Amino acid sequence: MELELAALVVLGVAIGAYGTVVGAGGGFILVPVLLIAYPDMAPDEVTSISLGVVFVSAMSGSVGYARRHRIDYTTGLIFAGASIPGVVAGALIVGYIPQRLFTGLFGLLLLAVAVASLRGRTQAIREPLRGPGVVRRLVVDEEGRQYVYAYKLWQGVAMSVGVGLVSSLFGIGGGVVSVPVMTMLLHMPVQFATATSLFAVSFMSGNATAIHVATRTFSEQELLKTAALAVGALVGAQAGTRIAERVKGRVVLMMLASALGVLSLRLLLRAVFGF
Repeated sequence: MELELAALVVLGVAIGAYGTVVGAGGGFILVPVLLIAYPDMAPDEVTSISLGVVFVSAMSGSVGYARRHRIDYTTGLIFAGASIPGVVAGALIVGYIPQRLFTGLFGLLLLAVAVASLRGRTQAIREPLRGPGVVRRLVVDEEGRQYVYAYKLWQGVAMSVGVGLVSSLFGIGGGVVSVPVMTMLLHMPVQFATATSLFAVSFMSGNATAIHVATRTFSEQELLKTAALAVGALVGAQAGTRIAERVKGRVVLMMLASALGVLSLRLLLRAVFGF
């Protein structure tokens, strides 16, 4: 058991670092790893562990990004608040999904996001929107550079409800979906999209984790696994914020797409053929 927990700590470091760089919290990697490593674990147990780890990782990464002035707090709080209905629905639904169907659906989700990430643009290239129902933002990074972008409020709210559902249902935190949407649909600069996404993910995953605790999804073994992974993720997330300073936006999306593609194919093979 000690060796298993040590391995989970190391895995948590890698997940925390990688997830912070791409603004996704790392759940999109952790869930398929858990599905492969623990094939008898129920979907609600997998998602509860992942969400607990994502919460710790996202909080740690958000602190690092806050020091670097990468977070758009107004947008992050809007998205986090709008995600609540989806988060609650996903946490309650997941316990009724068969394990093999869950694996296949998750594989399809990862594949779709991988394709979207490869095809997407990485910068806000349009003139910021104006008019009623538009949220216009001016943000300044740690070096004093200004960025102006705007998005329709209804689009941001709709995205957040969907991301909240996906986040809670699959235990991935939601950043793996929201970062591509924020860059391609809402035209946010990648460096702010990843940091703001992680900030919103900390609320989403925290709310979903609270629901799983209230419904007593966690057993003693799941709590031990979650704690070991969370310790590693806490350290890895801080490393991730430093790595992110040296990685260009397009590279972030390529990193996201490559990991998603490999994991999605592995999960689809498992769902279809059982191995």
